[in-house]
Amino acid sequence: MDMLWNGWGDPARATPLPDTVTGLLRELLGVKPRDAASVPLEEIDVPASPLDEAARRALEAAVGDRADGVCTDAETRVRHTRGKSTPDLLRMRTGDTADTPAAVVLPDGHDEVLAVLEACAAHGLTLVPFGGGTSVVGGLAPGRDGAFVALDLRRMNRLLDLDEVSRTATLQPGLRAPEAEALLAEHGYTLGHFPQSYEWATIGGFAATRSSGQASAGYGRFDEMVLGLTLATPEGTIDTGRAPRSAAGPDLRQLVLGSEGAFGVITSVTVRVKPVPRVRRYEGWRFASFDEGAAALRRLAQDGPRPTVLRLSDETETLIGLAQPDAIGAALDRQDAGCLAVVGFEGTEEDTARRRDAAAAVLRDSGGTFAGQEPGERWAHGRYSAPYLRDSLLDAGALAETLETATYWSRLPALYAAVRDALTGTLTEAGTPPLVMCHISHVYENGASLYFTVVSAQGDDVLAHWARAKNAANEAILAAGGTITHHHGVGTDHRDWYVREAGPLGVDALRAVKRTLDPAGLLSPGVLLPED
Repeated sequence: MDMLWNGWGDPARATPLPDTVTGLLRELLGVKPRDAASVPLEEIDVPASPLDEAARRALEAAVGDRADGVCTDAETRVRHTRGKSTPDLLRMRTGDTADTPAAVVLPDGHDEVLAVLEACAAHGLTLVPFGGGTSVVGGLAPGRDGAFVALDLRRMNRLLDLDEVSRTATLQPGLRAPEAEALLAEHGYTLGHFPQSYEWATIGGFAATRSSGQASAGYGRFDEMVLGLTLATPEGTIDTGRAPRSAAGPDLRQLVLGSEGAFGVITSVTVRVKPVPRVRRYEGWRFASFDEGAAALRRLAQDGPRPTVLRLSDETETLIGLAQPDAIGAALDRQDAGCLAVVGFEGTEEDTARRRDAAAAVLRDSGGTFAGQEPGERWAHGRYSAPYLRDSLLDAGALAETLETATYWSRLPALYAAVRDALTGTLTEAGTPPLVMCHISHVYENGASLYFTVVSAQGDDVLAHWARAKNAANEAILAAGGTITHHHGVGTDHRDWYVREAGPLGVDALRAVKRTLDPAGLLSPGVLLPED
């Protein structure tokens, strides 16, 4: 099944907002109904592909002359246009095809990827790897004019190897996360990587963006799971990962992880796997304030026991009910909402019970009140629903978008306040006072991430409106000592701030890598790094 071309996920799961929520948007935020409906897919005016016949023949030969190996029809190209950020979706809904690829190429393995790269180099074609299409940072539209090819990796969707002695699995990049979990579950294993994009994102995309799943407290980030990978570049192949750890020079895996297609195309990933847990238990805890809840999470992250899932919503997000997307607005009439923490445990029955009891003692000692299993189970049931909610908010005429960052525990309160104030101030000055919500989504011994959700009226020029707010938030993040992105990636949206975060010498080093692996600059130009 293809993802909704101008929204998120399965079209059958898209549902309008309840009248009560729509009314609140009108009353509290001044949200107005949209002036025009979205342009239907069949009515979008897509220019003919600029791919010339010689380039097309070369690409077809690269993928074995399969009848559907190279697609230039309008619908396929539209479905590979941009990603799923709010600006991406708003532009798609107006029929904007400025970033539509000239062709979509579907290779079936590493050698075919190399052949496609060779054909692109010979014909001067830019190439952008395309996995699940879930980028929310402008990672799927090159920052350069001219014809480009979208390299759709969906045919590379196999489990190549499972080493049950070492507990490792080698997966192709086009495997969507549910497919990977199903293949591993047949042998009793799980990857344990469940980001909000889980239903649509791919293994290659997880590696290319340093993804972090909602159970990262227990399973770790995706880059921590990767033991080896293979990278196809215009200059040849890089293989990494002869051992789980090594002292043989700098770790080339870390150079590829997070490279977002700018250095090459990831064609296989070797990851550690774990036995499928016998027990999964999710529950809720309430704290009087965000600061109190954050202190409790820090105790668990630093001194243990570490839950598998650990997240905390601030007062506003708890009041609205965003921690439980299928229950939006349910807490609005409560006076004791406080801050909701979702705490989850997975593993054997004995281990889960032991860690749960020990963690409960810490949470109570930190001022937490047990709220039962219902809040945790509701979160687990609706954990992938938030992007559908965003679509419904856009349909209702609201601006809805997210951003995230991370820092050390000591800096977290200042970072939280700075970003919230930047968003609130910028949007209020523009005449559209927002609702700004936040949660701690990932914890570490030394720090944590902050994930913000913003809802407001769209204003007269919604794209420019959001760009001002996003830029203000980015400036606040850097000024407060945070990283410009924790798990969404750099893309083109964060690129200029990433350059400042990395520093001139760091950027020069990365440019040198880019020139070595991709001397013609064909791969995802303008993504991650600005053009020379």
